[in-house]
Amino acid sequence: MNNLELIALEGIPLVEPGDDIADIIFSSLKEHQFKLQEGDILVIAQKIISKSENRYAYLNQVHPSSAAFHLSKETDKDPKLVQLILDESSKVIRSRKGVIVVEHKLGFVHANAGIDKSNIKSEKENPRVLLLPQDPDLSALKIREKIMKRTNLKIGTIINDSSGRAWRNGIVGIAIGSSGVDVLSDLRGHKDLYGNSLEVTEVGKADEIASAASLLMGQANEAFPVVLVRCLSVSDDKRDVKALLRNPLEDLFR
Repeated sequence: MNNLELIALEGIPLVEPGDDIADIIFSSLKEHQFKLQEGDILVIAQKIISKSENRYAYLNQVHPSSAAFHLSKETDKDPKLVQLILDESSKVIRSRKGVIVVEHKLGFVHANAGIDKSNIKSEKENPRVLLLPQDPDLSALKIREKIMKRTNLKIGTIINDSSGRAWRNGIVGIAIGSSGVDVLSDLRGHKDLYGNSLEVTEVGKADEIASAASLLMGQANEAFPVVLVRCLSVSDDKRDVKALLRNPLEDLFR
């Protein structure tokens, strides 16, 4: 029988800049007498990675450009926030009132460059927002290496974030960083049930795992930013999340 187990780790505290995410995970495991197993995958919410890496930006310290002022009028957004979005992006793809869809410097298309202000302590006089990690793949690798060194177990790590989709309503979890995980499974050339050869099928496994973990993480006050995924094997795939990014020349939505 095929099965998949997802377990939200309890007792993860509010993360502050400089906190060690691997140490926090170990503390949760120890407190609840839970042991990692060979092949486990840890899915970690982007937000606690960004917090630990002090990826905060203070709006009062931002000086909007003329381009930011122009785009802020079109989208009805704070020009300081718009400037941050532009700073984190390589290209504006689409915009309308309330949202700016960009190509992030990391390569993927994201609304508002992934900049977030939910579940973030902020002062009214000097509001702050949270940016995405500078290098999520590297963050995932460092956490994975530290955990493997302490446990002598081969595990995988994924950093996930919420994202909208071109064809459908609703946000889902996607992988923005990974290490030791089969990111993209190429099934081209494999046979279906009737012996037909698959011609175009590739499975975004890292995204599927990230999305499944999001069901337990939630989007509001659930406070489960780390989810353990068990019964999936880890991989020696050296590719990072960039393997999931469609070539812009093949992207019908750009």
